[in-house]
Amino acid sequence: MSHLSALTPRDRALAFLRERWDLVALVVLAVAPLCIPALGGALGGQVTTLFIYCILALGLNVMVGYTGLVHLGIAAFFGIGAYCYAILTVPMYPFQMRFALAAAISGLAAAAVGLALGAPTLRLRGDYLAIVTLGFGEVVKVTLRNLEQITGGMKGLNPVPPPGAGVRLGDMDLGLAFAVDPRWFYYLALLVLAGVVVAMRRLENSRLGRAWVAVREDELAAAAMGISATKVKLSAFAMSSAVAGLAGCLYAASLSTTADPNAYDFNRSIMVLCAVILGGLGSIPGTLLGVALLVGFDTVLAPWADAWIQQMNINPTGSSLLSFSGWRLAVFGLALILVMRFRPAGLVPSRRLAAELHEVHG
Repeated sequence: MSHLSALTPRDRALAFLRERWDLVALVVLAVAPLCIPALGGALGGQVTTLFIYCILALGLNVMVGYTGLVHLGIAAFFGIGAYCYAILTVPMYPFQMRFALAAAISGLAAAAVGLALGAPTLRLRGDYLAIVTLGFGEVVKVTLRNLEQITGGMKGLNPVPPPGAGVRLGDMDLGLAFAVDPRWFYYLALLVLAGVVVAMRRLENSRLGRAWVAVREDELAAAAMGISATKVKLSAFAMSSAVAGLAGCLYAASLSTTADPNAYDFNRSIMVLCAVILGGLGSIPGTLLGVALLVGFDTVLAPWADAWIQQMNINPTGSSLLSFSGWRLAVFGLALILVMRFRPAGLVPSRRLAAELHEVHG
């Protein structure tokens, strides 16, 4: 107490922000739609997509950040969750389940597929595991494209009903509210994201979370301490896949379609991986910041900048060289190069990884 009382109000405020950043961010984001009218329009949909990518990146962080397993196919589980949710809810199938049940089943289905992928690849590490997950992602994309009788092929499945379809709260049709006001999806995605962040923080400090990190640091030493590397890796595969599947459910529900299978390709996996690396491996706030920078740039800033360029008549011929979005991949690459050069642990690294890198460079 004497130490805290010796701090200035500014230092106390900064300490509170460092310790309770998640609560502060949740309050700010919850209040934002009440203060920013644009969140009731297209901007609200873009920010909702940002929240969904945050959930997806937190799932990938379990594999890459905590367990140290290279995963280049996270978009495949994103797609599996989206398509499972659509099959369980669209009118062309007889299931037509409610949102919560369909999302739970879809997440479990994605986890089961993750276990099926993880079981035969447990002995692989590094580049070999990366190649297997990359190949799996391409197999899933081609399978979704070719199973036209089930997945709709390149057209996808639609219309995916909004959460709350058929549910009435007094005089309000909840499904209609989700369909006409983007703020309903905004709050749903924010609530799910908050739940995933809380779950990840608890897992990070749990026995399982410590086992993930132990296997990442030294698998042989972890086995000598009685940790089953097989079970730990399988749990990481299942957890990562389940969270990615949950993100896919929200994605399909927010778009009211699964989109075509190319929406779940290698490029999407790489974008999410870059966000995790940029923010800091094994760091929850770092992962969220990485997604906010990369995906926010792609889904919010780039469309706004392109619209401004068009409005100012700077690019009347439509040349890609003068469009802001035409340079986005170059910006992504430059950002990663700069981070790896000056902040190798990421923008907001985990304490453990930052300490390790400090020892190596020291």
